Amino acid sequence: MTERRILAVASGGGHWQQLMLLRPAFEGGSVFYVTTLRGLAESHGAAPAGFAPDCNRNEPVAVLRTVAALLWRVLRFRPHVVISTGALPGVIALACGRLVGARTIWVDSVANAEEMSMSGRLARRFAHLWLSQWEHVAKAEGADYAGSVL
Repeated sequence: MTERRILAVASGGGHWQQLMLLRPAFEGGSVFYVTTLRGLAESHGAAPAGFAPDCNRNEPVAVLRTVAALLWRVLRFRPHVVISTGALPGVIALACGRLVGARTIWVDSVANAEEMSMSGRLARRFAHLWLSQWEHVAKAEGADYAGSVL
């Protein structure tokens, strides 16, 4: 059996911190990390790693650059699984992963204690497993709940 290829994607800040807390779940796989801040992955010992430009819904040109960067990464790495803790670049990674038949996982940020984030709601379309870190949010939104990473 070939080693599972996992693409783990998160924007900087809290999204990245939560992704780093999930690293034990990736053991036994070949993981490639992608973040939106150059040097962030290396500072956490997350290697191999790459960069994708950050974007948000108000910057359509930046979104296109992020799509191009993540699509290229997905086509080169051919992940079996794509996982993200947010934000919009993570949603884009999930969508790209679906194009190559990858299983996709969205873990909404623990900071979203009242409702799913906007990116999380968008990720629902692309995630095979759609998780909230708050049980009451998961129940209200129809997401799955498996605990929190903090």
